[in-house]
Amino acid sequence: MPETDLKQQLVERFQEVNGDHPMTDADDVYVSTQFVVLEELCAVLGREADEVRRLMLGRCLPLPGYLRSDGAEMVPADLFALADEAGGVDLLEAWFTAHWADPATGKAEWDAYLSGQYVCLHSVTPATIQRKDHLTAAIGAAADELDAGSARCSERLHALVDELDVLEPAFTDYDRLRFGGPTSRDTCIDAMRARFPRT
Repeated sequence: MPETDLKQQLVERFQEVNGDHPMTDADDVYVSTQFVVLEELCAVLGREADEVRRLMLGRCLPLPGYLRSDGAEMVPADLFALADEAGGVDLLEAWFTAHWADPATGKAEWDAYLSGQYVCLHSVTPATIQRKDHLTAAIGAAADELDAGSARCSERLHALVDELDVLEPAFTDYDRLRFGGPTSRDTCIDAMRARFPRT
């Protein structure tokens, strides 16, 4: 299949998952600092871009995190790291899902990983996904405690927020469009720091 056809198929799949939202100049600048162009990454690593697109379309590797306004498929620099750790693309799904005790949860996380929408983490691994889930739940619980305004609770809350801050990038306005609202950074980091300022 010609590369142009694979690129078009990937655009269509990306839009099925994310919707068709415009990328602004600011979005493009953000994405270009956080991600790399698929063809450039493949050239550096000696991989064929069209084969990687086939793997993405075949649900063996995640979709690009973003499509820049010039059409560039933007992927994380460590796109192949998990497959390498698993022992190859063919072993990746079983390796990935095995990190969750509940098979249904593992399958749901695998589907989320393949969507390419884990742009909420600097490094997407089962461990960081699980840690983010833990932190966002713990932040919500800490904020809802009756003593949420106490020094002890505030200290605990800020420690959780600070840890999540290290895991998550800044996001961009495009993310708020495709996710249909605020990001986890908006709700669990920025809003919490505004609601419970450090004293």
